[in-house]
Amino acid sequence: MTLRVAVIGVGYLGRHHARILSTLPGAELAAVVDTNRARADEMAAAHGTRSCADYRDVIGQVDAVTIAAPTELHAKIAIPFLSAGIPVLVEKPMARSLAEADAMIAAARAAGVALAVGHTERFNPAVAAARRLLSDPRFIEVHRLGTFPERSLDIDVVFDLMIHDLDVVLSLVHAEAESVEAVGVPVLTGRVDIANARVRFANGCIANLTASRISRDRVRKIRFFQPAAYLSIDYAAQKVEVWRLVKTDGGLPLIHGGDVDVVNEEPLQRELADFVGAVHAHRPPAVTGEDGRRALALAQRITDRMTS
Repeated sequence: MTLRVAVIGVGYLGRHHARILSTLPGAELAAVVDTNRARADEMAAAHGTRSCADYRDVIGQVDAVTIAAPTELHAKIAIPFLSAGIPVLVEKPMARSLAEADAMIAAARAAGVALAVGHTERFNPAVAAARRLLSDPRFIEVHRLGTFPERSLDIDVVFDLMIHDLDVVLSLVHAEAESVEAVGVPVLTGRVDIANARVRFANGCIANLTASRISRDRVRKIRFFQPAAYLSIDYAAQKVEVWRLVKTDGGLPLIHGGDVDVVNEEPLQRELADFVGAVHAHRPPAVTGEDGRRALALAQRITDRMTS
């Protein structure tokens, strides 16, 4: 069976959803939807599919949808599809509030369909390669620095960029966030453009995260420190380094390590393939609605801390 998938919103990110779904095994790009009809028509022509200006026009005509519309519209668009029994993958952040996230999760549960959240870095091959090497990280250092974006700035940098790393950290530290310290500064917009957060987990692990969308250079790195080992991920280069302290018989300990083998793949393609596979197999997606809510909740705690 080929899954008929519609993409809702074909702007900055949605156009890549459409590109990948148009050739993804097991899927058919059944429609592209955008309130900018000219943009929808352009993407439909490029990928040989139909275009719509209203998402309601494809309810009942597709088997699944991906939503890459502005965050403020995520719940409004997702819930009618979920309620109609149509699986949804929604881009991060999954909603603009926890109440909206809860409503989306409830709709998916009631209909018994998949709700996936587009935390793409979970599908980064470098993260997958590093995951098996991490056992008990005690300190995590994150830098996600980007140049000023051309896309819509409807959310601040914590929800726009830092939330990627919050989701990765939450998936690797198996403990609840116990305390949060944070600072954020609006620079070029009316929203926070650069932020730093320090999160202490119940198991003693500390994560220090910096996110900026006003930097001159692009940096997307995360470093893990655990007993007798250090591991570094470069998300953009899909590169992993690991260094370990090795004890010797009677001599000084040695440091061994280097690059880890990583097979480079496009994270978004892996994410969409997982979603299509989850729908076909009637299994949960790799990043569920509950996962998306957890990252959203921590992002909200961080932004609340900035203003308290």
